[in-house]
Amino acid sequence: MPQTSTPRILALANQKGGVGKTTTAINLGTALAAVGESVLIVDLDPQGNASTGLGVMRRPQQRSTYHVLMGEAELTDVIVSSGIPRLDCAPSTMDLLGAELELSEISRKTYRLADAIQRLEANPIARRYSYILADCPPSLNLLTINALSAADAILVPLQCEFFALEGLSQLLKTVDRVKGSLNPKLSVQGVVLTMFDRRNSLSEQVAQDVRSVLGDKVYQTVIPRNVRVSEAPSHGKPVLLYDHECAGSQAYIRLASEVIRRERDLRAA
Repeated sequence: MPQTSTPRILALANQKGGVGKTTTAINLGTALAAVGESVLIVDLDPQGNASTGLGVMRRPQQRSTYHVLMGEAELTDVIVSSGIPRLDCAPSTMDLLGAELELSEISRKTYRLADAIQRLEANPIARRYSYILADCPPSLNLLTINALSAADAILVPLQCEFFALEGLSQLLKTVDRVKGSLNPKLSVQGVVLTMFDRRNSLSEQVAQDVRSVLGDKVYQTVIPRNVRVSEAPSHGKPVLLYDHECAGSQAYIRLASEVIRRERDLRAA
């Protein structure tokens, strides 16, 4: 797909931890880059797992997304190459742990990321991205609200477990509130079912329940529970580089194709 002058901004969010959100950000970004898209992953989680999962190690005095949100740096100042062609990262640092309190005291506290992305797009020497993926922390705090205020759409990784729909309902209510008060263009790009275990009847039941509620908002691609996906971050690599042939890698390649098809349909509408 040819690059457009304006990147498509997707927030990967779920207030529940351990659902495969960061894993999806890393591997979806890698798969999109592999098919020719230019991708920036913005790490908004103080844990910084999206950064380390791409092999971007924390350094003393490193400038990060914290400094961008605080107005102390531009995105162009903090972006680093992941070493993967066409895939860059704006890394996180532990400074983000205190960001919510600090953000509450400054102007345009919910639009700090949106403003930074606008300035990035206006910079004539900045790299042109076709996708910006914002990896959110596992909570509906000001960092997540910043991502939702900047995003065109939200992509929700959802673990196939008993309380999945309960947590999803809360997240969708937050999306509606953000759309109504902060970001009218925000939509749900899709829900991706993660950690799917075909040997477990509960996984299949959860998948059916989610599809019955959200219909075609749920991607056809499901991400299986796969040991190679779990191992890859400890090597500082996306699973697509760690083991291209494993079931998890193939699923993320299919997911990237599905995301691109949805984006084409949205742009054609």
